Amino acid sequence: MKVKMIVASHKPYKMPQGRNIYLPVLVGATLRDKVPEGFQPDDQGDNISAKNPYYNELTGVYWAWKNLSCDVIGLDHYRRYFVSNRTLQKDFSKILDKQQIIDLVDGGKVVVPKKRKYYIETIESHYLHSHSKLGLVSLKNVFAWQSVDYQNALKDVLQAKSAHMFNMFIMKKSDFDAYCSWLFGILGQIEDQIDYDQLLGNEKRVLGFLAEFLLDVWIKANKKNYVESPVLFMESNHWPKKISIFLLNKICRGRLRLNTHIK
Repeated sequence: MKVKMIVASHKPYKMPQGRNIYLPVLVGATLRDKVPEGFQPDDQGDNISAKNPYYNELTGVYWAWKNLSCDVIGLDHYRRYFVSNRTLQKDFSKILDKQQIIDLVDGGKVVVPKKRKYYIETIESHYLHSHSKLGLVSLKNVFAWQSVDYQNALKDVLQAKSAHMFNMFIMKKSDFDAYCSWLFGILGQIEDQIDYDQLLGNEKRVLGFLAEFLLDVWIKANKKNYVESPVLFMESNHWPKKISIFLLNKICRGRLRLNTHIK
């Protein structure tokens, strides 16, 4: 069974060595001056590399969907990796190996990160406190034409107080193809409605931010079995900064929209 874990990065960074299932992918490669040695650029073959400022790491996901042949596929970030057990040891020795990945997806399960819990607010209110409402408004407009199952799944996810974030996953290629076909179809319709001139700075990454909870929508609507796996962040989590920004967004009810997505 061929397993590939793409590791999305927008810059040179230390990558797992001696683990041939891990493939570093330079996202937005067409916008970069140079491709780091050992990286796969996401602007080869069928690609949306030029849209990286709006899609984030999803340009790497799109490249993998259209160009990579494998049986099982997943996404890690250059600083975030799935691991088998929670650990404070920040090194590559703890990341999943091939057999662990095969065992996790056994029976068609989708692997997702442990849920991020927001406790005092819903996914919808958290999004609106952190981002422009334009993306969510466009998303709801697009979902008005989706099936009842998808509409109900979106309502459930937005009303929840936790979600599987980071756009990280591992799944069999057949599920991956189905997910990407649906996801990029949805994001393409949202993109057609977005006026990027109304979005400043980090807010232009709207499609990548929306996709973070759309994986849960797809899982719920399609009644997919899933298993949670811990995620190891290789650097400091900046908790004081994250907490202060979270509280400011909550108090100001989104007027400042200080972004909490520290990649």
